Amino acid sequence: MNKNSKAAAVSMENLLRIFTVPEAPGSTLSRLENDISANLAGFLQDHIVAEETDLVKIERDFSDSLIPEQPVYVSEQAQFLLDKVVAQSVHTSSPSFVGHMTSALPYFMIPLSKIMIALNQNLVKTETSKAFTPLERQVLGMLHRLVYEQPDEFYDRWLHDSHHHLGAICSGGTVANITALWAARNRAFGPDGDFPGITRSGVFAAMRHYGCEGMAVLVSERGHYSLSKAADVLGIGRDQIVAVETDGQNRIRPDALRAKLKQLQQQNIRPFALVGVAGTTETGNIDPLDQLADIAEEHGIHFHVDGAWGAPTLFSERYRGRLKGIERADSVTIDAHKQLYVPMGVGLVLFRDPSALSSIEHHAQYIIRKGSKDLGSATLEGSRPGMAMLVHSALKIIGRRGYAMLIDNGIELAQRFADRIESLDDFELVSAPELNILTYRWVPAQVQAALRDADVARSIEINEVLSRITRIIQKTQRELGKAFVSRTRLTPDRYAHHAITVFRVVLANPLTTDEVLCYVIDEQREIVSTLADSEDFVELARLTSASTD
Repeated sequence: MNKNSKAAAVSMENLLRIFTVPEAPGSTLSRLENDISANLAGFLQDHIVAEETDLVKIERDFSDSLIPEQPVYVSEQAQFLLDKVVAQSVHTSSPSFVGHMTSALPYFMIPLSKIMIALNQNLVKTETSKAFTPLERQVLGMLHRLVYEQPDEFYDRWLHDSHHHLGAICSGGTVANITALWAARNRAFGPDGDFPGITRSGVFAAMRHYGCEGMAVLVSERGHYSLSKAADVLGIGRDQIVAVETDGQNRIRPDALRAKLKQLQQQNIRPFALVGVAGTTETGNIDPLDQLADIAEEHGIHFHVDGAWGAPTLFSERYRGRLKGIERADSVTIDAHKQLYVPMGVGLVLFRDPSALSSIEHHAQYIIRKGSKDLGSATLEGSRPGMAMLVHSALKIIGRRGYAMLIDNGIELAQRFADRIESLDDFELVSAPELNILTYRWVPAQVQAALRDADVARSIEINEVLSRITRIIQKTQRELGKAFVSRTRLTPDRYAHHAITVFRVVLANPLTTDEVLCYVIDEQREIVSTLADSEDFVELARLTSASTD
């Protein structure tokens, strides 16, 4: 507690006040609440400090591990949060912060979130959620229909059936992917004769019964790290997430996939799931989903599509064809807090077969009883907030056409930015956008020419220096606090698959414009101009001149 702060009196009367009496209209908290409601963008712009503060310095404000004996006033805590938390938060909704997958939020999310929090429903069971349970089922049905396009009769039959589920809502893509692979594992190693199934007997007994020496999940090299978490949690081992080589467009190679499947067969390892990626985290590329569906069907394994990022592309009549084959998936992950523009954190997994989640159902006598409509019976998480209300509202208020416009805008903005980068003589486009993610880097014209003529060894040397410079530019731009791009490592064909560091840009924020992106490039050029005398620039000049001698 701040030594200058004034402690509030501890009494039951005061405790009851914080449960029943709102803050006075002129209080700090009320003022902040009004400012956020009246002008969210302005509030964030005014209160988030642009220039980055070192994390070690921020940690000093959160170094006291004692719970205060005497309570502080609400207004004092609100001021602390404003000064020490809000001020040092990341401006995720800024149009020039284009390096992450978190976007601006629609204004209506703020008051609706207050309603959701005030109601404080628990979606684990109907006794603590009531209307939220059918609402959540409706949301799952709406998004199931977006992916699978079943007829009216299908949804009339299964939407509210107490013994079946069209999917599960959870805290994000990681839990959604775990849920999909959990169901896939349990179905692949289910009850068989006297064997009660993996859910009762465990992994070792399941392998012994089914005569294999391991279980595996196949995914491209660009698969999300959540799949390794799933392998760990499900007891199959992280090494059994089998990474399959990708092509020059960062998409899984079907020929390499078939070779891996043959190799697993020779090792007596049983694959139970194949994961196709619809929008890789690093580059936004989409696996050939139709071909993967064919291979999964041929080998009798569960086909899961990780569409956490890219699945909302289905809203777009113009670009939905890029996800052809997703409708054949046994399960699909979508993150609502990404391109459905809902607050963190809500994701979901959909299942083509309404009975798929029965393989992971759990029941108890006092809660989630068998035959009840309690949603907690088929979710990894127990107690959960009613985030489905916000997804429901977004789907209704934005609508199919609104989402189509948002998706189209992001993809077309990314293409224009990619075209601009290709027109510049001091930048290089590394991965073209298939959706709304692209990568590029600073490479002046003379260095590009040197790279074209260099042998592999010299190319590696030049690229190592460029990667160091890329990291410096990205870190400096982030610290300046006016714009932000992220960075990653890729292995392009043009550089003999040697890893290079690149800028990564995500263009889902509808507030981002071509002018904003021009500023991002201009600021990077300004940063480059300050590095002219650095060791890396001297080294780059030496390598470039040497490669042209």
